[in-house]
Amino acid sequence: MPVARHAIAEPQPAAAPLAFPVVDYHVHLNSSFSLADAVALSQKTNVKFGIAEHAGTKANDYPSIASNDDELRAWVAKLAGQPVYKGIQTEWIDWMSCFSKESLGEIDYVLSDAMTMPGADGRRTKMWLHGFDAGDATEFMDRYVRWNVQVIEKEPLDIFSHPTWLPPPLDLRAEELWTEERMKPIIRSLRRTGTAVEIDSAFHIPSLAFLRMAKDAHLRFSFGSNSGSGPARGIDFCIERAKAMGLTAADIFTPAKGNRKPFLRRKA
Repeated sequence: MPVARHAIAEPQPAAAPLAFPVVDYHVHLNSSFSLADAVALSQKTNVKFGIAEHAGTKANDYPSIASNDDELRAWVAKLAGQPVYKGIQTEWIDWMSCFSKESLGEIDYVLSDAMTMPGADGRRTKMWLHGFDAGDATEFMDRYVRWNVQVIEKEPLDIFSHPTWLPPPLDLRAEELWTEERMKPIIRSLRRTGTAVEIDSAFHIPSLAFLRMAKDAHLRFSFGSNSGSGPARGIDFCIERAKAMGLTAADIFTPAKGNRKPFLRRKA
């Protein structure tokens, strides 16, 4: 996953900053951040972690990605007995074809984003990679909003990650490009599907304007640091946004159980 363009904050103890348990659902393991490291950091900061493995077809081209039931169950087994939530970050919109409902029932949550988008040739384009050219901003935004909606409505997600992310250099024009009219279709899709909104401490998104629209739509929120290729980041930004929004426990995502899981409630 992409690297945030601002300085990485060192995680600090949460010290009960909010009136509900604090969870970071967007933590990845990697060569410099093991499961043991994650458990130790979680205990130090008083922030529970959701550990997410990438999941989907091998066409997504990740160093580590679960692409079938056996690989998904191996991921579940790796986290078994640890004080963490078991999650997957799904790629593209065909990931459900990789897994049975039985194996998906063994994880706690699914998150995904819209950062890999069909290019002009229809191929999967990772927009955070160097050299990506969005072209005309207006035309790109029209396509990108439609793609966000497709990801949210096609995939049975628990959490929509990196909401309103933009590739550089368009990210420098975020306030201009993310108009209310462009945000509305995404909010409506999140509302229709019951998908939670991630408050992203890696990219400091989404804006308060988007979050207020989401709260008015009675959506739920989750916190995410997107640890990427290094240790988990701090989630101070998430906490600041939660305080600014006056979020309570009723506004916060918690993993669904049993037949309330999204992949059982609606079709992919």
